[in-house]
Amino acid sequence: MSDSQDRIIIFDTTLRDGEQSPGATLNKEEKLTIARQLARLGVDVIEAGFPFASPGDFEAVQTIAQQVGTPDGPTICGLARATRGDIKAAGEALEPAANKRIHTFIATSDIHLQYKLRKTREEVLAIAPEMVAYAKTFTDDVEFSPEDAGRSDPEFMYRVLEAVIDAGATTVNIPDTVGYTTPTEFGALIRGIKENVRNIDKAIISVHGHNDLGLAVANFLEAVKNGARQLECTINGIGERAGNAALEELVMALHVRRQYFNPFLGRPAESEEPLTQINTREIYKTSRLVSNLTGMFVQPNKAIVGANAFAHESGIHQDGVLKNKLTYEIMDAQSIGVNENQIVLGKHSGRNAFKSRLKELGFDLSENELNKAFLNFKKFADRKKEITDWDLESIVNDQIQQPPELYKLELAQVSCGDRLRPTATVTLRAPNGEEKTAVALGTGPVDAVYKAIHQIIDLPNELIEYTVQSVTAGIDALGEVTVRLRHEGRVFSGHAANTDVIVASAHAYVNALNRLYGAMQSPSFSAQAEPTVTSRV
Repeated sequence: MSDSQDRIIIFDTTLRDGEQSPGATLNKEEKLTIARQLARLGVDVIEAGFPFASPGDFEAVQTIAQQVGTPDGPTICGLARATRGDIKAAGEALEPAANKRIHTFIATSDIHLQYKLRKTREEVLAIAPEMVAYAKTFTDDVEFSPEDAGRSDPEFMYRVLEAVIDAGATTVNIPDTVGYTTPTEFGALIRGIKENVRNIDKAIISVHGHNDLGLAVANFLEAVKNGARQLECTINGIGERAGNAALEELVMALHVRRQYFNPFLGRPAESEEPLTQINTREIYKTSRLVSNLTGMFVQPNKAIVGANAFAHESGIHQDGVLKNKLTYEIMDAQSIGVNENQIVLGKHSGRNAFKSRLKELGFDLSENELNKAFLNFKKFADRKKEITDWDLESIVNDQIQQPPELYKLELAQVSCGDRLRPTATVTLRAPNGEEKTAVALGTGPVDAVYKAIHQIIDLPNELIEYTVQSVTAGIDALGEVTVRLRHEGRVFSGHAANTDVIVASAHAYVNALNRLYGAMQSPSFSAQAEPTVTSRV
């Protein structure tokens, strides 16, 4: 495509590549919740999943296509290997979407051809256009990726790209599959494609990349300067291994430095027009949602969305910011949706005020969800003097974005101190309605609680991560706890918030065990009834 295109396309793959992070597996309802928020964020394309991977992934993609793929909504995309079975599954899952795309791929690097595909270059050169043509029978919008492009022979890749564009590919995506390239190399790769693929004017150049060397965002920005017009990224940069290029970092770099990165020939260099259609004020909310549902903690010093991103401790910095924010801030916290931490509701607030404020914050709850969240709000309001927007977000996320409550925490009580051995008493309600109580000693109060829970829910697992963070400042702040545990190579996460971090810790652990217990009830858990396919674009 020519530079007449008026924006950089943001292709979000949080629900596909991002979900491949260990422990970040999402169910259909969680995927749908994130997809709706991505639509509010304003992404152009949502890669909703890999339909052939499992019946669950097929159903999730189909549901998102039905409910989010509206005529005025984003394009809904499904991934498919360059095989008829994969492409057919993607086409069928995407059928309900008003705007749909099939993204098909096959490797082009010699190392992948020799050791993974066991195919020759000529075989791949024949397969790629044939499968693109087959995908065109389901939708006119077809994207093709030469997997491991960063380590492919450019001359061979040019031939493959020409063939797939002739076959009807409207987007060609250049993936740095293993995060190996540097910005200079990646920019040169994109420039080489622009200069040497004879029909490249008939397709949009896209980029996809992993962050193994911490260079993914830098690589993408260099690609924009050299002709890329679509960026494939994830919220919080989650994804396989070290993750993907982070959407929030790319979007804000293009926003803050839009005059520097402006690639459009028809737009003045000094133009203030945004380079993407992203609603930046939805960035922080989206980040928090994805973090809560995946159990992937956002490090405090993470660019754009980390807790310290707009914090100043140095006296010199504080003095400068008080005089003029521009002295030490290149963007306003409000530009990504971080509002002032002001009181919005209290214990005397009614249900209508609560519902109205949640709508302003972007939550669209069912009546049942609203009732549960309101009861939870009232409990916290009795204990916490000031309820902020951040508190409300945490309360709602904790209340409605949880796995089915198979085991329910009824009591968590501890005794501890510098002269006492930490002791916990825990009561859980089992799925059959029976209440069970256990008492345990531990090295600390949380350890004692977890040992007591383990006595009741006897599921072998290894606790691999336990994190606590404060939602707001103050002695009565909500504490958010995230736990991740491993069972037979699979990772399950749990999340909870409470003014009492011991109670939050208990709820988070029970949530994670509920996910594990629920998965074990599925016939596919042990029998492997569902085919499991991992995509590597």
